Amino acid sequence: MNGICTLGNDRVYDQIVALINSIEAFAGPEMPVCIYPYDDQVKRLRQFVQTRPQVTIYDNATSIQRWDNWVEQIWATHPTARQRWDAVGSTGVHRMGTHRRYCAFDGPFDRFIYMDADTLLLGDPAPIFGQLEAYDWVTYDFQHKDLSHVYDVDSPWLEKLFSAEQLRRQVFCSGFYASRRGLFDPDRGQEILDWLKAGEAAVLYPMAPDQTILNYLVMRRGVNSCNLALTLPLEQRTGNSVTSSHFTVKNHRIYDKGVPLLYLHYIGLSAKLFTRLCNGENVDFPYRDVFLHYRYCHDPASRPTWVGNLGAARLPRWRRYLAQLLP
Repeated sequence: MNGICTLGNDRVYDQIVALINSIEAFAGPEMPVCIYPYDDQVKRLRQFVQTRPQVTIYDNATSIQRWDNWVEQIWATHPTARQRWDAVGSTGVHRMGTHRRYCAFDGPFDRFIYMDADTLLLGDPAPIFGQLEAYDWVTYDFQHKDLSHVYDVDSPWLEKLFSAEQLRRQVFCSGFYASRRGLFDPDRGQEILDWLKAGEAAVLYPMAPDQTILNYLVMRRGVNSCNLALTLPLEQRTGNSVTSSHFTVKNHRIYDKGVPLLYLHYIGLSAKLFTRLCNGENVDFPYRDVFLHYRYCHDPASRPTWVGNLGAARLPRWRRYLAQLLP
């Protein structure tokens, strides 16, 4: 069975509602969706899924715990992660809940597309599932243009482990990918832990913890992967980041030089921004009306109306970094 999954809690409630509505629009209302819980704060999401029979919240506590345990073992091998996390005030494993997307390898779908909560599906996902006939891992992004949010680029292990061609073609963003159940299994992950303990852990980038581990697993294990941003014909490729200012909008879809986007990633925008918007604060950000359409397409009467001047949202300091990832 094919399905689409995401990760979140009540903090990203509005974004998850918009994502699921966009999935219904482009994949059909029968497309199964599984939400992996970032933490225990999912009361509103549980109420929401009662209205959507195709949506579930992953409740396999055994699966969640075994992935949590493996992730803790992975980060225990890293030489500097604890110091870096302490410097930013993180306790335990930094952003531990983000790793729970790994539960998809145990989850209900034989083949799945994972989408971050801050994304919208804007096209038919069937071609992505089709790629899984030939590949075990499918991505569509431009993260390979900047390795610094994937690996520790100053580590001598980077060149020891991966060729320049691997780094050019296989590095990916963990906000959107497709794979299959059982590809990785923490109960058979001792070899990975042994590699990391032998020194390879130094290549991991602790401040994007789930992303760096996924890239390491795919590339170190030699998983058969494909990035559509590199393999599609040039005339069919699009960007996918909210930082792209040249996209055009028509009928609630977004186009890159006339080609419709498969998905849009509101990367770098705080979840608080979407909450403020949906609570009636007149803040602006790129492609805001597209988000609002999918957030309220089932309940347009609840869409906020505003009185007063438009307040521009302050984009993150690393917007210039994101701009480097544009096609």
